[in-house]
Amino acid sequence: MATKNLTYTDFTQTIGDDGIVFVDFWAAWCGPCRSFAPTFEKASEQHPDIVFGKVDTEAEQQLAAEFRITSIPTLMVFRDGIMVYSQPGALPPAQLDQLIQGARDLDMDDVRRQLAEREASAVA
Repeated sequence: MATKNLTYTDFTQTIGDDGIVFVDFWAAWCGPCRSFAPTFEKASEQHPDIVFGKVDTEAEQQLAAEFRITSIPTLMVFRDGIMVYSQPGALPPAQLDQLIQGARDLDMDDVRRQLAEREASAVA
């Protein structure tokens, strides 16, 4: 599966689906973004069970603002609708592979439990 261009219209539905979604926030004028693009594209071809989406921060300024993107490229990972990773900077292939494996290995029941505990303590 090749990368999918995400827009404000389809972003929420895409990240909200079950499974793993990697999102690359980028811009055409950004050198590191252009350098990271082939690595991201290759990973999308090697892992067809994962959604790899790209958000052009110039075309989707509202979406970039909502996610407080201040540095690009920024890579976010969602699993079962929950953001589990967000970090600016281009990753080399080996690090991206490690991140993919880490997303696969997550115990989502444990992640949900930790989120519930945080929410409960924030309310208290």
